Amino acid sequence: MDMQTAVARLAEEAEQQIRDHLWELTPGDRGLAVQVETGLREAVGPPDVQEVLPAKDRLEHLREVLAVLAIALARTHGRLAWFLSSALTVLEPVLRWRALPAEDDHAFGTVPPAPGQYTEAEDAVRRLQTTLARITAG
Repeated sequence: MDMQTAVARLAEEAEQQIRDHLWELTPGDRGLAVQVETGLREAVGPPDVQEVLPAKDRLEHLREVLAVLAIALARTHGRLAWFLSSALTVLEPVLRWRALPAEDDHAFGTVPPAPGQYTEAEDAVRRLQTTLARITAG
């Protein structure tokens, strides 16, 4: 399953749990989710901005997203933690990507992503951002 599909399913599940009153965000959860949404927005900009950046910068921004999610995950528990953990799992392939060429075969298992994978990951991050904005607005 690609990142965008996985994030779409994650978003649908989160929104359904909130509609069904299975997940009721506490004020603390809501504040942390707003911080995460802001961090994602700051890390990954609009498509027209991201797509003109060099691969190294795009990868750096995606790694910033992972840091934002990981730091927030460390600060919470319950359904918000499960949501953030699932988001990290979806974006896990970014951890294996490299933007620089390897002069030999010793690159610690990292690989250059296929050309469309940056866009796919960035779109997935934007969907996460939109979901967080939606669930914190209610």
